[in-house]
Amino acid sequence: MSTIATRTTNGPAGRRDRRAAAARPRTARPAAGTGPSRGPSLVRTPPRPLPPHHLFAERLLAVLSGERPVHWMLGQTVGKAYDQLIRLAPTTPLRGRGTRPVVRRCGGHRLGTDVVEAFASIAAGEQVRAMAFRLERGPDHRWRCAAVELGTARG
Repeated sequence: MSTIATRTTNGPAGRRDRRAAAARPRTARPAAGTGPSRGPSLVRTPPRPLPPHHLFAERLLAVLSGERPVHWMLGQTVGKAYDQLIRLAPTTPLRGRGTRPVVRRCGGHRLGTDVVEAFASIAAGEQVRAMAFRLERGPDHRWRCAAVELGTARG
């Protein structure tokens, strides 16, 4: 008595159909050691949004380095902060040094539910500057810069 082997493909025995493998959707491979103990998980958590003082440090740096014009901050400032930016932007040592300045470190302290006083260290090559700013949250729950100061170089 002989046994008859059945095949699911129409090609010769031992051949794999590459078209069928290409038609199957691929799944993302997670990093090793992630997910539950049964195996890796394919669910990725979205990144947490940055705190407002980190976002404003980048925005203020863009203006003070000349990457963005001062009027870009019009709706994001209150009180004297816009006037301070107008005064600081043309004379800041962060403009045109050849090396694009970056926010090296940023931190903030909440003084209440709607006020944050923040600081950032700005690096441009070998030069490091300090920046301090105050954020206030308005009745519309949007954060706005209320004051900005830039540290001076020691001589």
